[in-house]
Amino acid sequence: MAKQYDFLFRLLMLGDSGVGKTCMLRRFTESEFDPSHISTIGVDFKMKTLEIDGVKVRVQIWDTAGQERYQTITKQYYRRAQGIIFVYDITNEPSFLHIAKWISDVEEYASDKVQRILVGNKSDEEPMRRVTKTEGSKLAGRYGMDFFETSASSSSNICESFTHVTELVLQDHKRDVDNLLGSLDDYLDKVTLEEEKGRQDNEENSQKTCAC
Repeated sequence: MAKQYDFLFRLLMLGDSGVGKTCMLRRFTESEFDPSHISTIGVDFKMKTLEIDGVKVRVQIWDTAGQERYQTITKQYYRRAQGIIFVYDITNEPSFLHIAKWISDVEEYASDKVQRILVGNKSDEEPMRRVTKTEGSKLAGRYGMDFFETSASSSSNICESFTHVTELVLQDHKRDVDNLLGSLDDYLDKVTLEEEKGRQDNEENSQKTCAC
């Protein structure tokens, strides 16, 4: 059977318990919203295929438990992630303040090349807002991340945020391939020049031998 995608990327969702990571993931992968689900235990994941600029990308999205007791388990997944989505709840200021701690963990355990975005979830609950959009944007800018406010309930910006981090990973992958091919071209050019020089040296030595 022919492969149904061109690339497979791993994304990781991080944030405190209750910020809506699982609801976001289900909305994105299954177009469903269930606010009554139980908290994630350890790690769960779902898959979805996206088409970006004519390229089919399969994303494996890991949904991690936010509780402290599971973090030893979830940190094992940091190194394998190519994209990370930090999530806080706009109605829960502590979840926003804890983003710095989640970022610190990623900087310690994840790859230096991992792509990251910041998401403020539950934007549909505006009357209960405790974190302004400006505060979220400033925090994202401080760490060099793009920023989205989303709502798993209304589906606002859900597809856009997941697609954007996938695009960042794909762009980074293409840069790596281009750099690899560039290095390979440089290497082949060097080998070709050395072979030509070697042939010229052999011809000159041969001519000298004949002259004697």
